[in-house]
Amino acid sequence: QVRLVESGGGLVHFGESLSLSCTTSGRLFDNDVAGWFRQAPGKEREFVAAIRWSAGTTAYANSVKDRFTISKDNAKKTLYLRMNNLQTEDTAVYYCVTSNAFSTQATGYEYWGQGTQVAVSS
Repeated sequence: QVRLVESGGGLVHFGESLSLSCTTSGRLFDNDVAGWFRQAPGKEREFVAAIRWSAGTTAYANSVKDRFTISKDNAKKTLYLRMNNLQTEDTAVYYCVTSNAFSTQATGYEYWGQGTQVAVSS
């Protein structure tokens, strides 16, 4: 089994930064893609960013490109999301995900963390 545990969420002001971490454990070698989704109140889960554990290639949603950076530490089996210039519309629960193939759809990811809340005040 694969286990994902997010941390680092919190309340920040508009324009500030925040970093999220996701520690992973279990049978990760079958799951080369890791990433982040988010879900705001009353909205569907949306893709934020993804990265390949092996090659390090990344992908971002247009809404966060140039503000968010996804990274990884293979030795620590940890995924990160650095979020700069946070906007109120970034307020959501952020989920760490992993799968064996890249997708921007939530249904494309088999394993999910429990989520961490990010709130951005104006």
